[in-house]
Amino acid sequence: MSKTRTRFAPSPTGFIHLGNIRSALYPWAFARSTGGDFILRIEDTDLERSTQAAVDVIIEGMAWLGLDHDEGPFYQMQRMDRYKAVLAEMQAAGQVYPCYMSVAELDALRERQMAAKQKPRYDGTWRPELGKVLPPVPDGVQPVLRFRNPQDGVVAWDDKVKGRIEIANDELDDLVIARPDGTPTYNFCVVVDDIDMAITHVIRGDDHVNNTPRQINIFRALGKEPPVYAHLPTVLNEQGEKMSKRNGAKPVTQYRDEGYLPDAMVNYLARLGWSHGDDEIFSRAQFLEWFDLDHLGRSAAQFDEAKLRWVNAQHLKAMDDQALAPLVAEQLARLGVTADERLPAICALFKDRCDTTVALAQWAKAFYADVQASDADRTQHLTDAVRPAIAALAEKLKTVAWDKASIAAAIKEVLAAHGLKMPALAMPVRVLVMGTPQTPSLDAVLALFSRDVAIERLSKA
Repeated sequence: MSKTRTRFAPSPTGFIHLGNIRSALYPWAFARSTGGDFILRIEDTDLERSTQAAVDVIIEGMAWLGLDHDEGPFYQMQRMDRYKAVLAEMQAAGQVYPCYMSVAELDALRERQMAAKQKPRYDGTWRPELGKVLPPVPDGVQPVLRFRNPQDGVVAWDDKVKGRIEIANDELDDLVIARPDGTPTYNFCVVVDDIDMAITHVIRGDDHVNNTPRQINIFRALGKEPPVYAHLPTVLNEQGEKMSKRNGAKPVTQYRDEGYLPDAMVNYLARLGWSHGDDEIFSRAQFLEWFDLDHLGRSAAQFDEAKLRWVNAQHLKAMDDQALAPLVAEQLARLGVTADERLPAICALFKDRCDTTVALAQWAKAFYADVQASDADRTQHLTDAVRPAIAALAEKLKTVAWDKASIAAAIKEVLAAHGLKMPALAMPVRVLVMGTPQTPSLDAVLALFSRDVAIERLSKA
């Protein structure tokens, strides 16, 4: 067996969204799980729509998700000389021929075919055959180059997702593989790239299924066997439409900014079209250990942001606090807040309540910036009846050892002295210190504050 070599080959004609990036995740995972290589190739031949900004988002999004490539990025526009050399070889071998049919003639041909209820297709007018007389070459017309597609037999492949697919060659017309200005077209460039890069497995979206028989025939014309194909079903948005920018899809990098964890995204995306039994939550290492092409799903998967948030919450809870803290610090920095060495302990205390690092940063912010409780919470919880107990607690906290156990003992003494149950004191204290009546255990929360800040906030009762 040759070494596995897979590729991700996006077109930088718009930002990369989750539906696109899943087509990077599976070939990356297959390469990693088999000890192979993963190649990044940028298919930038659409000069009008390709942008550097889109390339940047592709590379940034893949780096964030940890989808590292072994080779590349290769840019098709930088390989034009190679494509033209192969075109010249094919033309010399009679596998490619010039076609002078104009766009107007092609349109008229299609109209006649459709009127006759025939499939619209190029009719081979300029295809050279033994004994055939070609039309006179028109003056001043730059021809396209067409690939001489086989006219008999079938193109067949065993797709790792869709199973056996067979298409009769007489269903395929002679594909244009170079434009009038000599620039090669997508289906041709892809084959040359896959040959030169020794790609063994092409794992891509099923919108490419119609390209595959044409590409297989070009492979064989060049004396090469095609790679193994796996065509992935579409990812649908929450409305059941194909995920796209036009249908509200977000750039992959926006999920990073919204506080999702890369390992959670990999976990969620992996399950959008692949499964390992009933396992819902798994680590990146488990995913790579389990991944294969035999358990790819055959039906379209639907994106569900609520499910993504749940998966993210599970990874957040399981994440090491020292590793989590820098991600939360990044979110705090966006809020103009600078964290300190307390942040890992703050993460440990609050992460079970959160589904993103943004939510966790909102909790952590109270330890570094002033808080403002709502008027409703102040009115409900800061009553005249409880103010003496709050003052007594503030006084006790001035002298106790500043740790959770000592703070808990001080709270108990104040409760006993004032004849109160825990919620009656804890909720107004939380409102003053954290700005909300609902927090984890009060002693644990207070222990993470500096003594001076806690007492100063309690004085505002």
